[in-house]
Amino acid sequence: MTTRRKFLIGAGAGIAALGSSRFGNAQDRVRSTTAIAGLQLIDEIVPPGAQPAGAPIVVSTWNHGQAANEAAWSILAQGGRALDAVETGVRVTEGDPKITSVGYGGWPDRDGHVTLDSCLMDEHGNAGAVAFLQDIKHPVSVARAVMEKTPHVMLAGAGAKQFAIEQGFPAEDLLTDGARREWEKWRKEKKYIPWSEQSNPANHDTISQLALDRHGNLSGACTTSGLAFKMHGRVGDSPIIGAALFVDNDIGAACATGVGEEVMKTVGSFLIVELMRQGLSPNDACREGVERIVSKNPQWRKMQVGYLALDRAGNVGSYALQPHFQVAVRDKKTNELRDVADRVAEKR
Repeated sequence: MTTRRKFLIGAGAGIAALGSSRFGNAQDRVRSTTAIAGLQLIDEIVPPGAQPAGAPIVVSTWNHGQAANEAAWSILAQGGRALDAVETGVRVTEGDPKITSVGYGGWPDRDGHVTLDSCLMDEHGNAGAVAFLQDIKHPVSVARAVMEKTPHVMLAGAGAKQFAIEQGFPAEDLLTDGARREWEKWRKEKKYIPWSEQSNPANHDTISQLALDRHGNLSGACTTSGLAFKMHGRVGDSPIIGAALFVDNDIGAACATGVGEEVMKTVGSFLIVELMRQGLSPNDACREGVERIVSKNPQWRKMQVGYLALDRAGNVGSYALQPHFQVAVRDKKTNELRDVADRVAEKR
């Protein structure tokens, strides 16, 4: 069935960025532009069978995204589904005890408990999530089970753990010796300044991953152990569809990393996808998402938030509040780590 999208955008609101969209050959796309009272109406038609020229591609937040991307690529390169790719990819990060902000090896909350949050979303708009999950190494796979085997989107706490065990996920202690030592050092002062943790480039936070498969379908996943030494029971944006992650297969996908409270309050990933729907490029949409936080929170200089977006043509965008944000990109040519040069802190 032909896909038709219409956008009304201001003449100066990033319309030129749309020219970078790539759907196969030029004859695969029909676009007409009409100026109406200072606005532009864009009518884009993508015929049946058209495949994005930028596919397949997988992108992730932070340097641990490179290993996750390589695992995801093993699925995408064989023509596999984007959803399978992102689940496979972030499981690598979840299972690595050297990564202190995700899954096994994640630093605990102030009471010494490792609590995990995760969500994923597929090309059909289906979604699953788990929040405040303990003793299960791969929350992203539990989130997928919630999506596929229950009528719900999210399970939390003891109920999420019970469900995971019923589905055959083994319960295990996720507090590594290294994480325990860091927690014991923290307990000597119990200085709870969570946002300063996010300004430290060594604390790489959440992994969020987006993939576009060769069939033109998008999916995404997000998983984390959350803020180190957080209040017991705290849940950030990572399991929340629309905040940490949102996928619209007709438009694109977006994901977040950083201080989840700010992402939740601005429904960041949904906002970015909607801005792409209105015609902004992935990069400009991420910038507007970050600027929304700046406009709402005068304390923005004390925290980090980074956004990553991928449109259905395979174009990548990213933006952050502060320096040190990195994204990993894996496509047909390379698996590279990119320093995100675009951030608010350097422009104020």
